[in-house]
Amino acid sequence: MAGGGRNGRGKPPKAARARRGEKRRRQPSLGIFGLFRRLVYWCLVLGLWGAIGVGGLVLYYGSRMPSATSWAIPDRPPNVKILSVNGDIIANRGLTGGEALSLENMSPYIPQAVIAIEDRRFYSHFGIDPLGLARAMLTNVTSGRMVQGGSTLTQQLAKNMFLSPERTLERKVQEVLLSIWLEHKYTKDQILAMYLNRVFFGSNSYGVEAASRRYFNKSARDVNLGEAALLAGLLKAPSRLSPARDPEAAEARAQVVLGAMREEGYITDAEIKTAMSQSPARAKSYWSGAEHYAADMVMAQLPGMIGDIKEDLVIDTTIDLDLEKKADEAISKILDKDGAKSNASQAALVSIDGTGAIRALVGGRDYAESQFDRASKAKRQPGSAFKPFVYAAALEAGRSPLSLRNDAPVRIGKWTPENYDQKYRGEVTLAAAFAESLNTIAAQLVMEVGPDEVVKLARRLGIESDLQANASIALGTSEVTLVELTSAYAPFMNGGYKATPHIIRRISTADGKVLYENTYDNPPRVLEPNIVSMMNGMMMRVISQGTGKNARIPGWPAAGKTGTTQSFRDALFVGYTSNLTTGVWFGNDDGKSMKKVTGGGLPARAWSQFMTAAHAGLSPSPLFGTAGGDPLQATEPAPEGDQLFDIISRTLGTDERPTDTGAAVANEQTGTVPLDDGPLDDGMIPPAEVGGDGRPATHRTTLLDILMGG
Repeated sequence: MAGGGRNGRGKPPKAARARRGEKRRRQPSLGIFGLFRRLVYWCLVLGLWGAIGVGGLVLYYGSRMPSATSWAIPDRPPNVKILSVNGDIIANRGLTGGEALSLENMSPYIPQAVIAIEDRRFYSHFGIDPLGLARAMLTNVTSGRMVQGGSTLTQQLAKNMFLSPERTLERKVQEVLLSIWLEHKYTKDQILAMYLNRVFFGSNSYGVEAASRRYFNKSARDVNLGEAALLAGLLKAPSRLSPARDPEAAEARAQVVLGAMREEGYITDAEIKTAMSQSPARAKSYWSGAEHYAADMVMAQLPGMIGDIKEDLVIDTTIDLDLEKKADEAISKILDKDGAKSNASQAALVSIDGTGAIRALVGGRDYAESQFDRASKAKRQPGSAFKPFVYAAALEAGRSPLSLRNDAPVRIGKWTPENYDQKYRGEVTLAAAFAESLNTIAAQLVMEVGPDEVVKLARRLGIESDLQANASIALGTSEVTLVELTSAYAPFMNGGYKATPHIIRRISTADGKVLYENTYDNPPRVLEPNIVSMMNGMMMRVISQGTGKNARIPGWPAAGKTGTTQSFRDALFVGYTSNLTTGVWFGNDDGKSMKKVTGGGLPARAWSQFMTAAHAGLSPSPLFGTAGGDPLQATEPAPEGDQLFDIISRTLGTDERPTDTGAAVANEQTGTVPLDDGPLDDGMIPPAEVGGDGRPATHRTTLLDILMGG
């Protein structure tokens, strides 16, 4: 009883315990094979459930995407290729900054370098590289940080073209699906070409062509091995590794790329040695070169000509890159030498031909530092450079270059214009007054012909900015751009025809369809030939003996006019030969005064340097109306008697014989006319007080006045 009860409530008997232990010892051991089988089993189970889970995610996120039948490669943003007059590329503009190139057209080193460093199994995987992904994960785990990425080039292309940059599971799944679709839809070469033409290379450059021109100033067709390695190295961190920001870091990364290319067998040890010996690329922080001012002008005008840019375009311009380089050099040379001591920090230049085609445009000292175009966008007072329009209006009203006026203090209302040197010369011809840029004479002429007539003539010749029709317009107080001022001088050069400034000759699509072509080949006449001839004679004297002596071009007849604004804020010289009309401006963006810089100083010197270089190797030719010499210089004795009557009759269209011709000739030789007979021109007296005693000055008239009706 006691034993049984104890067995019921306490430990089992020893015999029973022994039997159970023996039973446990008899169970067979699983062994290594058994463990392996169980491991395989559970791996399969987990793999199956994992596959089901991944499949579910793929189905779920795939269902959130548009139907695969509607998938299509998005259009690459249109590129605008801007060409010089000789067909050389000035720039590529648009969101990409460069045209698309096929693999056959780009340097073979570029795709090799990119594959070697970014996706070594590109030609063997199906859009996703499991081995590459596993290697990247292992490297990142062992290093404790993100060192490598597992995305293939196809995945990167899919992400760049279709997806947002956010890093989510949904975007990764969609990236994989799109990569598989790309591999099914396109060949490997097509995928690689799309990638290289769209990927970001830093510094606002998308695609290898844009990056090559940005960093090396050459096409991707001509990239060498070292440059291709540098471009491929940028893909890891385009902004941080940009040679424009950190050339040493860019070069170090390029060396890594070269090593990868050698490992893949793309290059030999000899080639890598040559590439590594090359100096690092030195790129400016922004596009450099004056030609980019011209490219900006083209882009600003495009919408007004063709509307929105929806496809790749080719723009043929009027720019001559050789002249553009010479213009940039002339401006830079003068500023580097004398800019600081003269307190002149900026300059601009524009040069056009007789049709108004812009051959060279420099909008500032350095495009990399400032992209503002001071030639076409900045409006400034032209000063005395506006006087040709005043004198041309006076000639049209009947005056002549040899008409006499009194250089003396002038008061027009409350305005009292003074000459630059604050001196007065008394009686002078208009030609002499123009050559010496006498302000008092210009003011008198404006009031004689009327400010409105001066404004009308300036507009006829091409000035489009608002002009104030008042007396001070004689001294160029209304603001204009350098481009329109220069183009308004061109009629003096081309014989009297309007020269509408233009930079675009033709706009075509990439396949050659012409969308626009300019029609400036039949311009209207805006000045009569005799007016042009007289103006050329006067403006030639500005350079030969007046304020523009620094603008002389050895061996070439040239004409022009200086301009200086109040307190030396602006200095200009605009002049021309029989080939080109060129305007130059010096000053400061903030309007601060320069140190006594006049239009006959720095601008005239820069003008001379550019025009001398531009005319090198050309045969000199005379200006319009000056083939027989200076049209203001008498080449024959003054006519007398019947000879003079014949000239006057032809000029005035009358057969009536003057009764005092001989007296007129005699007085012309002494420079006087009988005051009691009245003025022999139209008798106009300027509505201004001229002369020190406050009495109106009497107009002195010459023989040429009689002949020309002035």
